Amino acid sequence: MPSSGELNMFDHIGIFVTDFEKSVSFYEACLGPLGIKIYQRQPEFSAVVFAGDADCSFLWMGAVPEGGDYHGTPVSREEHRPMHLSFIASSEDSVNEFYRLGLKHGGRDNGAPEYCGYGYYAAYLLDPDGNNIEAGIRK
Repeated sequence: MPSSGELNMFDHIGIFVTDFEKSVSFYEACLGPLGIKIYQRQPEFSAVVFAGDADCSFLWMGAVPEGGDYHGTPVSREEHRPMHLSFIASSEDSVNEFYRLGLKHGGRDNGAPEYCGYGYYAAYLLDPDGNNIEAGIRK
C-alpha cells in the first residue's frame, strides 16, 4: 500500500507457512528490531499482516488453507515452498538484533551479520519453513 508519489516494487508479498503460530512468533520477534510488527490480524483467513506502518509495503502470512486450495492453486503442508525475503534495516544494531532474536525464536543461522560488500551490512536466517530471511542496511 505505497503512499502517493512513492515508487515501491511491491504492494505486498504473501507466504503460506506450515506451523502458523511458530512462524508468527519467529517473524514477530526478529522483525521487531526493524520496526516491522503485526499491523493486522485476519482470523477469517488464519493470517496476519506485518508492516512498518499503514502506508508501506507489507508481508501477508497465512496458514496453509484447509483442503489445500488457494484460489484454484493446490497448496500442501508437505510441499517445501522456499523463498527469499529481504527487509530494510535502519542500523547495524537492528540487523544484529534481527539475527539474535530470530535465532532465539526458532530460526536457523544462514549467515551471521557481516559486511557483504558495496557498503551492505546484512544477516541471514532460515525461518521455520526453511525460507531465507535477510535484514540489511546499505551505507
